[in-house]
Amino acid sequence: MSLKSSVPLLNKASCPTVVQCPTVIAMVGLPARGKTYISKKLTRYLNWIGIKTKVFNVGEYRRAATDKYKSHDFFRPDNKEALEIRHKCALLAIEDARAYLSSGGEVAVVDATNTARERRKLLVDFFTVQNNFKLFFVESLCDDPSIIEANILEVKICSPDYIGMDKNEAVGDFLQRIKHYDQTYEKLDYVHDRNMSFIQIFNQGERFLVNKLAGHLQSRVVYYLMNIHVLPRTIYLTRHGESLMNLEGKIGGDSDLSDRGWQYARSLSEFVKNENIQDLKVWTSEMKRTKQTAQYIDSPTEHWKTLNEIDAGICEGMTYEEIHDKHPDEFALRDQDKFHYRYPGGESYQDLVARLEPVIMELERQENVMVICHQAVARCLLAYFQDKNSGEFRILL
Repeated sequence: MSLKSSVPLLNKASCPTVVQCPTVIAMVGLPARGKTYISKKLTRYLNWIGIKTKVFNVGEYRRAATDKYKSHDFFRPDNKEALEIRHKCALLAIEDARAYLSSGGEVAVVDATNTARERRKLLVDFFTVQNNFKLFFVESLCDDPSIIEANILEVKICSPDYIGMDKNEAVGDFLQRIKHYDQTYEKLDYVHDRNMSFIQIFNQGERFLVNKLAGHLQSRVVYYLMNIHVLPRTIYLTRHGESLMNLEGKIGGDSDLSDRGWQYARSLSEFVKNENIQDLKVWTSEMKRTKQTAQYIDSPTEHWKTLNEIDAGICEGMTYEEIHDKHPDEFALRDQDKFHYRYPGGESYQDLVARLEPVIMELERQENVMVICHQAVARCLLAYFQDKNSGEFRILL
């Protein structure tokens, strides 16, 4: 197998400053091991913290290239015609990943099985030798039948491959597909692959094995992967009730709730009671208006300084009209780029995203949580859960 780059090789000196060198994250593992789920969550996280990331799913390339899939026979290792199609689709995805990184992207996630050492060698040769990119393998291993079955039922039978097929028939076909892959599967191995950078995830987070991390980005990826939650749960986001300073049109501060704010706090408590949310935890900021909004909810409550509203610096306690009159240059700068604008002595939205990263990590570890916070904080958290990168987020402000 071979794949040649169509552009000049990148020199290490030409690598971006945010991510020292373009990085490829290559998934490894049998079907129904959560690779696509991991790929999407990881991409969402990296885009949210400002690292330009894109997923290249080889299955989508295969479906676009052929309609010949009729059953699991397409994945038999002795089906030479299908094997050639699958190989060509993998090469297309790999080439598109290279093109993305060469045109300004920072991280490309190759979402495929990559179960054969020969395929992984191709990735190493093409990305690291020919293009001077960094390469990090993420292998998802699972031998728990209940997890595999849940993955098949929740995701795979909804695949375009099984449109119109009976549910039980689809499950049976997919199990046969897994068996075909398993015949040629060569796991990452410390002895054989000790020079590679990789993480192995066992049973969706039961334990981890990490080998030869190369750089800050890979360390952040590992930290995130060791915290993501895979079980169904609900996260509720709400702004605090109306405050006295809201009534005056002033930003920041630490005022009490208004009468309508207290009314909202009681209504929120009724909502929680009616929803009958199991083991709900409530998180607030350390500001009075969020604590008061949570006051009537009968659930364990934690107060996070990290959830405090964006710091408006010298503009704290002022109305926007006052800011316009007293600091016209600052008002104009903020209007031009709200995401990057930093209040003198305060914060920007970009700063706030960095401050909220530990909250995101902890939310990924939790089950049912209600976060009672502030407007700017809620915007940043929603941007993460709605998969908005920094560019899309800026447009929404």
